[in-house]
Amino acid sequence: MNRQPPTSAGIIAIIGVGNMGGGMACCLLGKSYAVHVIDIDATKTKALAKLGAVVHADASSLPDSCQVVIVCVVDSAQVDSVLPNIQVVSGNPRTVILCPTIAPEDVERFAESLMVRGLQAIDAPMSGGPARAENGTMSLMVACADNVFTQHQTLLNDLSTQIFRVSNKPGDGARMKLCNNLLAGINLAGAAEVLALAERMGLEPAAALAVMQSSSAQSWIGQDRMSRALMDDYAPRAHMTLLAKDTKLALAMAAKAGVDCLVGTPASKAFVDAASEGYADLDDAALLTFFRRKQK
Repeated sequence: MNRQPPTSAGIIAIIGVGNMGGGMACCLLGKSYAVHVIDIDATKTKALAKLGAVVHADASSLPDSCQVVIVCVVDSAQVDSVLPNIQVVSGNPRTVILCPTIAPEDVERFAESLMVRGLQAIDAPMSGGPARAENGTMSLMVACADNVFTQHQTLLNDLSTQIFRVSNKPGDGARMKLCNNLLAGINLAGAAEVLALAERMGLEPAAALAVMQSSSAQSWIGQDRMSRALMDDYAPRAHMTLLAKDTKLALAMAAKAGVDCLVGTPASKAFVDAASEGYADLDDAALLTFFRRKQK
C-alpha cells in the first residue's frame, strides 16, 4: 500500500516535465502525492495524466492549495517566462523550487523577485539523470533559508536520497551544480577521447572500458555514457546541448572569479563542437563518435 504524504504537502506542481521533471512527477505520483503538471509538450503531460497527474496550461490556474511549484525547465529564458504565472496565495506562502542548471546570478535574481512578491525560493539544481529522478535517488544541491528548508524537508527527502545542503543563500546551489557539471564534462570528454584512442590502437573497446572503470580512470559518467555508446545507443537521456550549455556557464562563472580553467575549457569546446557538428539532438554519449571522427 502506498503511504500517504503529510497533509501539509498539499498539491505539488511541476513546470517542465521532460526527462528530469517527468521523472520527479512519476516519483511523487508513486508516493501518493497530488501532482499537477505543466509543459508546452502535450505528449509529456498526457502521459503523466494517465498516471494520475492533473494538467494545466500554465501556473496561473493552479489551485490555492498548491503550496509548492517545482520549476524544471531548461534555461533562464524559460524560467523568466514561467515565473510571472505563479500566483501569490493567501495563508502560507507558496514555495518555488528552482531546479534548472543556470547562472548563479540568474538564480539570485529569480529568488529576489519571488521573495519581493511574497513567495519563498529554494535553489535546488539536480543531478543523476531521469532514472534516478524517477526512483527518488537523484542528487539535489540545496541553498535556501533554514526555515524554508525545514518546512519542505519531507518533500525534498521524497525526491532525493542525496540532499546536499550547500548554504542558506540562493545562488550557491547553482554554483555547486556548475562546479559539478564542469567536472562531469571533463570526465566524459576524457573518457570518450581515450576510449576512441584505445580503439585506434587496436584494443577491444569493451575490454578497454572495463579496465578504465575498474581502475584509477573510473568515473560514473564515463561508465554510464560509454557503456551506451558501445551499444550504439544514443537515444537522448541528456542531450549533447546540455553539457555544452552547462560547461559554458561554468566557464563564465569561473571567468567572473578570475579563474582560467585550463582543463575545463577544451572539454567544454568538445561538447560545443559536437553539438554544432550534428550531434546536438543525440545523447552526450555520442561524444565517442565525435572523437572517433576527429581521430581519423
